[in-house]
Amino acid sequence: MRLQTSLGIAIGTLLGTLVAAKALRARRAIDFAGKTVVIFGGSRGLGLAMAREFSSAGAHMVLAARDEQELARAAADIESHGGEVTTIRCDLMDRGQVERTVSRIVHDRGCIDVLVNNAGIIQVGPLEHMTEADFEEAMATHFWGPLFTILAALPHMHARGAKRIVNISSIGGKIAVPHLLAYSASKFALTGLSEGLRSELAPKGFAVTTVCPGLMRTGSTYNARFKGQHRHEFAWFHLLNALPGVSVSAARAARRIVDACRYGDAEVILTPGARLAVLANAISPATTARLLVLANHFLPGAIEDGDDRSHTGWQSVSRYVPSSMTRLADRATVENNELPDATRP
Repeated sequence: MRLQTSLGIAIGTLLGTLVAAKALRARRAIDFAGKTVVIFGGSRGLGLAMAREFSSAGAHMVLAARDEQELARAAADIESHGGEVTTIRCDLMDRGQVERTVSRIVHDRGCIDVLVNNAGIIQVGPLEHMTEADFEEAMATHFWGPLFTILAALPHMHARGAKRIVNISSIGGKIAVPHLLAYSASKFALTGLSEGLRSELAPKGFAVTTVCPGLMRTGSTYNARFKGQHRHEFAWFHLLNALPGVSVSAARAARRIVDACRYGDAEVILTPGARLAVLANAISPATTARLLVLANHFLPGAIEDGDDRSHTGWQSVSRYVPSSMTRLADRATVENNELPDATRP
């Protein structure tokens, strides 16, 4: 009887906690209608998918990226669905450009309600082919860039706005993946920045969401950079990103992220595989490390000619990819504005 009573109390406490948590989450919800949502890195891939989702909820989109042609196509995409959008050319790695971009947005829109840091680069290859410049570029894009946007936007978000910040990190920002060292190191830095900001800014009314996606079908693999045996590197990377059940579509990922932003969730880990990997690493990091060592054995080795040049996915196609097995990822390339200009009509 005593055991049954204790069990009943435990179950009741758990249910009560879950109900309270759900109620608290509902209270944090915001309406995006009429809000100004700024996405750095919003012209293609996941950034464009999120822009569509925010826009469908009534937000005015401001998309910032380096390529004016990509921005023009992204704007046409949003406007074709009845959305309102402003585009600004901005190099995230230039702090002066970031500050001027934020000032222009505030001047034109009055405030920034939601800030999304999505800009990213992916460099794939063994350590032997990675240079110091690769690590510097990854850190500039994934850590310093988001820090610049946040520092520039915070004073204006303090005064007004919904006070939501979303930082797109990666499963590579929680578990270091072989052949993605520069990427993982910089995403670890972004994860730490984002999680620390949440606790420091919460008393001021901010909600900071850290997003750690697993494999996604955004189409971005064709614009990633590959070193060493670049055709083999591209083949395994593109194939994994294409497999249904292993990867998630950009549209589905965007819906999850926008929902998390609406409720001010602390963290989103996308795909069951990514959640399982994080859980396994927490329970037994030694086992996870051994599995990653094993995985590294199956990846292409370095080449001995000393050639450290990088090649895009477009320059790395082979008889293996594209293929019928990668058609979902190939379709995403078209859907999410990832095609190079030369291939466009």
